[in-house]
Amino acid sequence: MEKTNSKILTLSFSIAAMLVGLTVHLLIKAFAGAFGVVARAADSDMVRHGLPVFTAILLFAFLQFNPRVLSWGGLVVAEIRKVVWPSRKDTTAMTIVCVFMVLISSVIISLFDVISGFFINYLMK
Repeated sequence: MEKTNSKILTLSFSIAAMLVGLTVHLLIKAFAGAFGVVARAADSDMVRHGLPVFTAILLFAFLQFNPRVLSWGGLVVAEIRKVVWPSRKDTTAMTIVCVFMVLISSVIISLFDVISGFFINYLMK
């Protein structure tokens, strides 16, 4: 595998591990508010801070040192490098078109809502 691909994969794996660690931390915090058993366990710094860090390190080690994951990640990076990204001008033009289409759609749906509401109120009277 290319050295650049290896750096990209390591960075991706570390970000994924940090996100999982943050998720575990937030889940412990949320469950501590809902369940007494978890609240008592969360009083321990080892559970509150150690478990998320341990989970993140374990996930990073699994992803970084698993040959199947590394080969899959290398293929993903190689395919992403083949993508032809649009220019800034094209992206701006497509964004403007999307915004106008959303505005037009919202006007049409609002008109249908007002007309149908008027019609329903007319029938109810």
